[in-house]
Amino acid sequence: GLPITVCHFPPGTSKWNKIEHRLFSFITQNWRGKPLVSHEVIFNLIAATTTDTGLRVHAELDSTTYPLGQKVTAAELAAVNIKRHDFHGDWNYTISPAQNGTLIL
Repeated sequence: GLPITVCHFPPGTSKWNKIEHRLFSFITQNWRGKPLVSHEVIFNLIAATTTDTGLRVHAELDSTTYPLGQKVTAAELAAVNIKRHDFHGDWNYTISPAQNGTLIL
């Protein structure tokens, strides 16, 4: 029963996201010069990232296997209760539960 509001950064602007910029710069410093040979190595390097000013990274590896090739029909997509915002509705929108109280995705 909870509406979800989604706000994407416009294409090409991710590098200006202050959180990403602050976080990823330290992650890349931490793994500089180390061969990224497996998911485990990458995961451990990300999780071990800290700074003297108190930045700590929490990382969790999602090892779930997700089914491939699932298609959403036009009818299923039409049933999703999406209200696009006035400002850049293609990037900003709210998904609300359907009339019967369920969220169909």
